[in-house]
Amino acid sequence: MVMRTKAPPPVRSGARNGAGRPIAVLVVHGPNLNLLGEREPEVYGHTRLADIDRELQQLGRQMNMEVATFQSNSEGAIVDRIQQARGKTEILIINPGAYTHTSVAIRDAILAVAMPTIEVHLSNVYKREPFRHRSTIADIAHGRIMGFGAESYSLALQAARTIVDAARVATSSAGRT
Repeated sequence: MVMRTKAPPPVRSGARNGAGRPIAVLVVHGPNLNLLGEREPEVYGHTRLADIDRELQQLGRQMNMEVATFQSNSEGAIVDRIQQARGKTEILIINPGAYTHTSVAIRDAILAVAMPTIEVHLSNVYKREPFRHRSTIADIAHGRIMGFGAESYSLALQAARTIVDAARVATSSAGRT
């Protein structure tokens, strides 16, 4: 199970978070993440993907966020799911897995939907093989969180709350001028 080290940020008042409207978040897990808890636990830990998803949905409810999760080993399915989120989701959290280093298609899908994106990795990719140091989406992501195991996802969800709240405030302020 994912353990939080501190309480999530409080849910903001209606005026600051889109009149109380929940934040729509899509979490995409790439290839082989369906094997979490079994595959290389010394690198990825013992937490299963279902546990991560359950924790994210619970934390999301506490933070007035609707969290949808998706996992695929197929690059095309990941691209399709990102595109389906267009206009329906406010922020994307993605662990592209091995596609981090190779997928121009996922990069292009993220650019096409034009939503803030947080890149997540369970391990610290910079402590691993050199080919893992390059990310095709790092320069278009709002930020990257890595190296905290399953907790990386919870940290990303908390960051997503902050990013969307700031965007909503900016949008509401622009509408008043």
